[in-house]
Amino acid sequence: MSKIKEAFADGKVFIPFLTAGDPNLEKTAEYIQELEQAGAGLIEIGIPFSDPIAEGPVIQEADLRALAAGTTTDKIFDMVKGVRDKVHVPLVFMTYLNPVFHYGYERFFDRCRDSGLDGIIIPDLPYEERDELLETANKNGIEVISLIAPTSRERIRSIARDAQGFIYLVSSMGVTGMRNEICTDLEGMIREIRAVTDTPVAVGFGIHTPEQAKNIAAMADGVIVGSAIVKLIARYREHAGKDIFAYVRMMKSAIEE
Repeated sequence: MSKIKEAFADGKVFIPFLTAGDPNLEKTAEYIQELEQAGAGLIEIGIPFSDPIAEGPVIQEADLRALAAGTTTDKIFDMVKGVRDKVHVPLVFMTYLNPVFHYGYERFFDRCRDSGLDGIIIPDLPYEERDELLETANKNGIEVISLIAPTSRERIRSIARDAQGFIYLVSSMGVTGMRNEICTDLEGMIREIRAVTDTPVAVGFGIHTPEQAKNIAAMADGVIVGSAIVKLIARYREHAGKDIFAYVRMMKSAIEE
């Protein structure tokens, strides 16, 4: 069993996201540790990109702040390598195909392995084209996490059968960001997924309240939250640690009820 799947073996998993380099990489390393201590079972680390098409304004602005602060992919690898021995939960990159392609697949995934990464999520990588990097990622021990969106209905079973690590089920159409209501038929989509695989399913996009997290956790194996955490970092900058900890502890408690 992979380290990512193992994370789901003992109950519902809370998966937070933060943008590397916002407000700086030293604080990102500190906040990753806060996330684990507060109860995160897996952590997504965003590589800032100038054209993050799946992101709403909160994460877009975090990307721009991180890039303006001089954050680079090489520096992120160094940061992850430095924090890896202090954090025991799986670490997963969230990025786009363009930065990985330009870095070079071989070089990128070799550095992922060297830094102690466990997986990668690439929202703009079509399922039909994932083979171009899958072999290189896997030979370096990096699992490529599949996304299933409401528009994937005809392909749900195909994507689920080939999934690695966990399945990122997108709760709503559109970009990331906090939503008051999630109206997608998640239960139906999860039934389709579970008909063909036992790969854990985590739901993301729009979740930000304990009530939402509790409702999602009743159906899924994990709950993913990004924008709400990035907003806390935007507000409190270098002093966000205690607020991140309190928020994650609250959300983790909600999914365990």
